Amino acid sequence: MVKQLRAARTRQALVHAAAETFADDGYALSSLPAISRRAGVSAGALHFHFPSKDALAVEVEGAARRSIERMVAERRPSAASALHLLISVTGDLLAMATTDVVVRAGFKLSVDPSRKNGAGFACWWRTWVREQLLRAQHQGELAEGVSPDRVAAVVVAATVGFEVLCAADRDRISPQHAEHFWTLMLPQLTPHSDEFAGLALSES
Repeated sequence: MVKQLRAARTRQALVHAAAETFADDGYALSSLPAISRRAGVSAGALHFHFPSKDALAVEVEGAARRSIERMVAERRPSAASALHLLISVTGDLLAMATTDVVVRAGFKLSVDPSRKNGAGFACWWRTWVREQLLRAQHQGELAEGVSPDRVAAVVVAATVGFEVLCAADRDRISPQHAEHFWTLMLPQLTPHSDEFAGLALSES
């Protein structure tokens, strides 16, 4: 039991150190020796848990996704509608990005051109956003003629962009950016835009 606990702590330390390194330096410039030093773990222990840098990156992306899924699950019961949930979650994402290095690194890794297998996290996020917009359309929240697919592309581009910028300069990106984004977007999406005023900021 003690060995299992020690192994779990070592793995957690490696994931956190990898997230910090990926967020700071990007995937291409990050190295396994640098990550092991940052975690205070031997190279042998690192390779025991993760056989490659890509395996570490995949784990960081997975940890970021799980954090966001937990946040979505917490938000869902209080969300009045699909669009309400989407707006709340995007605001929460920016709040998380300023404090959670794993989330920052997950988004940064998902769009890093030096990775061959970096599309999983971004694809999951795109799918989730599209599902909420389809639900919003079904619930009659979207204006006539609004395409959920096209709106999803814009929302994903904006949120991923905010997260990546946050990784570069956390002091210049805040949940207010999500509120400003939705202030511009909502009048084009729904005839009920006044119902959502300030939501991304007030609930983050």
